[in-house]
This record gives sequence, structure tokens and C-alpha cells, in this order.
Amino acid sequence: MDKLRTTAAALAAGISALSPMAQAHSEQVIDVPGFADFLAVDGDSVWATNDGRVERWSRSGKIAGVAMSKPCGAMAILDGSLWVADCKEQALVRIDTQTAQKTATVPTGLASTGELNVVAGAGSIWVASDNVAGKVSRVDPATNTVIATITVSPGTWYLTFGFGSVWAVSSTSQTVQRIDPATNTVTKTTALGKQPGFLTAGEGAVWVQEQGDGTVAKVDPQTGDVLGRVKVGTVLKYGDIDTGAGLVWLRTTEDQTFVAIDPNALTVIARQGKAEGSGALRFATGGIWTSAHDVHTLTWWPEPILAPAN
Repeated sequence: MDKLRTTAAALAAGISALSPMAQAHSEQVIDVPGFADFLAVDGDSVWATNDGRVERWSRSGKIAGVAMSKPCGAMAILDGSLWVADCKEQALVRIDTQTAQKTATVPTGLASTGELNVVAGAGSIWVASDNVAGKVSRVDPATNTVIATITVSPGTWYLTFGFGSVWAVSSTSQTVQRIDPATNTVTKTTALGKQPGFLTAGEGAVWVQEQGDGTVAKVDPQTGDVLGRVKVGTVLKYGDIDTGAGLVWLRTTEDQTFVAIDPNALTVIARQGKAEGSGALRFATGGIWTSAHDVHTLTWWPEPILAPAN
């Protein structure tokens, strides 16, 4: 990713003298039948939720598939296991990544019927498990059981883990909440903009999509306060977000496939690809994976050479 870092730094400094040839990219588009959506990176491959199954894909093609009732939401990988929410079973399903076999089903309840995150951190798996009452369940992978239930604001189903805490967004109350794994309690609640959604932790902060405002909020991981915002577009429905290589990466549904954000200058420094409808995004070693379920594809963007933002 040295080339990516160099180019991003040049763009952030206002250098835009890249030739048309240098701005070209060589993404690889992979046709994926069905409804490939949420992604989890596994080495040189990626797991994707699909209709009635999860699948593992590499740049060479499909590696494995595992039947499920209704896989939904972002997935997590921990110690050789893929953890997937099943919206029909209202449970977490554990899959061995080597054998592509189910090894456990943990009845947790789920707070959402599709838009949610399963996350790993502090030796546990976390998922929002009750939309009305406001609950996040903590699962011990050693026993495949729920070992704690944390009270959060109703309408909480977006999670991430970073800086030693679980971060939980309530779309209903328009807040982000910091959960301390040591006490299983909310220790900070911060107001956000309209329709907050997916979030990620990295590059020095927690980053939250404010979908109704077309912005990404930067949250201080120490204080929990909003440090600033990046205006991306009119709206941010219904993409995804990740960090890596010194940048914040945002899957969008308007005008382009994804954008790159400078986390320090709080500016969009590149817009890549064409509008492809809704989908997910994950940063990986050597590039970016995106999905576009409306056109039935996965795309690998190797070491993107970024075109200057408009």
C-alpha cells in the first residue's frame, strides 16, 4: 500500500498533477449470482452474505458456500470462526472458516431485520439483540453462550469495536454510545446528526455515517465527543465504512462507488467508480473489496490510485 499512501498524501497536500494514465485503475469485477452484500475479509479472500447462504470468494472465484436461513448484517471473524447474524433464526451462527461448516448457533435475538453489525473485541462477540428494549448481547466464543446483556438506547443495532470499547449507534435516538467491556455498561452517550448508521473505529477516531445529513462524524475515542464532520453528499444511504492505509473509506450510493477521506483534514480526497446502488466495503491488505448487490457483483480495487475529488 506504499503507492496508495504516497498518492493520498499528495492529494491531501493539494497536488493534482496526476496524468490520465496514472489516474486509471484496474479493478476486477466478479459476477456473483444472487444478492451479495455484507463482507468480512479473510486473508486473500472475502466472505459475503447472499440469499440463503454465505459465500467465500477470492479473486479467482468462489471458494465455499454455507447454507443459512437468512444471513443479515455485517459479519465478524475471530480465531478461525465467522460469526453471522441470521435474521430468521434470530441468532448468531458460527462457521469454521477452514471447513466452511456450521459449528454453533447462539440464540441471542436481533435488534434489526437486516441492517446491523456483528463485531469482535475484548475476547467476545457482540450483537445488538433487542430493538425495543435496547439491548446488546455479549457472547463468549469459548462456550457459545451469552454472558452479558448491556442496556442501550432503543433503536440500537449498529456496532463497532475499537480503542478498547464497543461503540453502539442508535438510529432512533440519534446517538453513539460507548460500552466499557470491563463493566458491560454504557459510559458515554453522544448526540449525532440525522439517521446515523454504520460506523468504524480506526485512524485515530470513531467514524459514523450520518446518512440523513450526508456527513461522516469524527468521534474522539477518549472523550466520546464529536471532533468534526466531513460533508460527502446530500445523503449517505445505504453504504458502508472502514479504515486503513491512513484513510477512511466510505461506500456510497450517490455518484460513485466509494470515497476516500483524509482523517486529519476532514476532506474527501478521492471519489472512485460509478454509482452502483447499495453495497458494502472492506479494506484489505493490498486493496479494497466492495459489493453491489443490485448489479450482482463483487469488485476488488487493488492499491487504488485515487482520482482527485470534485
